[in-house]
Amino acid sequence: MDTGPTFSNSLAAADIATGLHPFTNARLHEQKGPLIMERGEGIYVYDVTGKKYIESFAGLWSVGLGFSEQRLVDAAVKQMQRLPFYHTFNHMSHEPNIRLAEKLVEITPDHITRVSYTNSGSEANDTVVKMIWYLNNARGLPKKKKFLARKKGYHGITMVSGSLTGLPNNHRDFDMPIIPVIHLTTPHLRTSGLDGESEAEFTARLLAELEETILREGPETVAAFIGEPLMAAAGVLVPPQGYWQGVEAICRKYDVFLVADEVVNGFGRLGTMFGSTYFGIKPDIMVTSKQLTSSYMPLAAILFTEEIYNIIADNTAKIGTWGHGYTTTGHPVATAVALENLKIIEERDLVGHSARVGKVFMDRLQQLSDHPLVGDVRGVGLMAAVEMAPDKRSRAGFEQAGKAGTKAFAAALANNIIMRVVGDQLIFCPPLIITEEQALEVVARAEKTLDEVEQYVRAESIA
Repeated sequence: MDTGPTFSNSLAAADIATGLHPFTNARLHEQKGPLIMERGEGIYVYDVTGKKYIESFAGLWSVGLGFSEQRLVDAAVKQMQRLPFYHTFNHMSHEPNIRLAEKLVEITPDHITRVSYTNSGSEANDTVVKMIWYLNNARGLPKKKKFLARKKGYHGITMVSGSLTGLPNNHRDFDMPIIPVIHLTTPHLRTSGLDGESEAEFTARLLAELEETILREGPETVAAFIGEPLMAAAGVLVPPQGYWQGVEAICRKYDVFLVADEVVNGFGRLGTMFGSTYFGIKPDIMVTSKQLTSSYMPLAAILFTEEIYNIIADNTAKIGTWGHGYTTTGHPVATAVALENLKIIEERDLVGHSARVGKVFMDRLQQLSDHPLVGDVRGVGLMAAVEMAPDKRSRAGFEQAGKAGTKAFAAALANNIIMRVVGDQLIFCPPLIITEEQALEVVARAEKTLDEVEQYVRAESIA
């Protein structure tokens, strides 16, 4: 007897009755119910009815090795059998914790020498704020506490990391920001440039804004600048030429720590090991997560300089402790999986693969620029966005913002592809293991989806 639909319906009812989903309209969810996934295979996932989808967003920017890497499963099982848990408080440690830190220091830029773990990117950025406040107090700079971030930037959802995030819906009705943070102009010419402004003029304006903000607030009060090398959640926004070099120079001039949020960019996504490498900068702190374990286990790593370590270490000797940490900091199963994940990335040259397949992917995506509904195509490596717009010649979006995007998400599911939709932007971030043939199939299904959305836009007159 076929019990699939009954099974599916009972699961959906239970989910509606018991759950509160992240980034979801709870009342709408009660009406729509969940799309329930059952299993994965490579770049594909299958729902409980057996329908197969290309997961062109790697879950949440994160499943680098796809959804069925047996070596990661084996690494977890082996560690579970050997030492399923131990902590790292009070001079305690274990081998996976140590070996992973060694590996991370090996693959990061030479000036990065130290590692600290948390369970998520949000916790990691929360910890970064505490680290910088702690070390500035230790340096005798108690006023140096303000953070600079960017509008539309995403750095997490805890009370502190969510304050760094520059998205209004992450602050609204949460009484955030709760820390002193100033959000600067989004560094993307199409969305934030002025009419007639060149890329060079735009870069100069952003850097002038940064320096003027530091001077207005007082350099003695500004602690750090945090940014994603390539902005992700905002819609894969590529910064203008010279922007990051200018930001780094200004930070150095005013003793402002430079924090690179590599949670999405890291471990091959842009065709380089890190986004900082791609853009040619040397941050004081790098924050990683997601592809660190291909999200098979929750883990994040904060990577930082010896200078920062020494200031913190000296202060722990002075006051007696580094009073921070989590029960599962450096969890043995998570760190064991991360070690195996990094081995696979290196063995299969998935960083180089990302660059090679990314070029094929981006070249084919750029052909969608001719589509009547497409206003912009942008991206780097295996990270891209297609922005829908009513008029290619204008920066203006649809008057009824989001309706085209909602239609696109539904049409994509019907076309057996899962993509991220942000407003009226289609976002792609496929697993690093995707082949050229599969990448071209992603674009083919996206194009079919755009054709259907164009018909909807015309019929509904939503432009």
